[in-house]
Amino acid sequence: QVQLVESGGGLVQAGGSLRLSCAASGRMFSNKAMGWFRQAPGKEGEIVATINWSGGSTYYAGSVKGRFTISRDNAKNTVDLQMNSLKPEDTAVYRCAAYPGKYYSPTDSPFLGQGTQVTVSS
Repeated sequence: QVQLVESGGGLVQAGGSLRLSCAASGRMFSNKAMGWFRQAPGKEGEIVATINWSGGSTYYAGSVKGRFTISRDNAKNTVDLQMNSLKPEDTAVYRCAAYPGKYYSPTDSPFLGQGTQVTVSS
């Protein structure tokens, strides 16, 4: 069982940047696709970015493409999300996601961490 602990959230002004980090425990981390999921109050949750097991393939939701960058370090069991040009609509709880396989599939149900709050003020 993978355990996921997120950090790096906070309050930032619109146009600012934040870097989220997820520390994963478990020997199987390097064999799993990883991602970041966010949920805002009253809105449906969405997967904002994913990265395959090797880091060679990524996916971004249209709402964050060009502004967010996902990366991973399999030696350190970490996956990061660099968020630039933040907008008030990016405000949400961001949760680290571990997928069952090496590649992201939208039909898979990931294991999610507890999350970290990101608030973007206008």
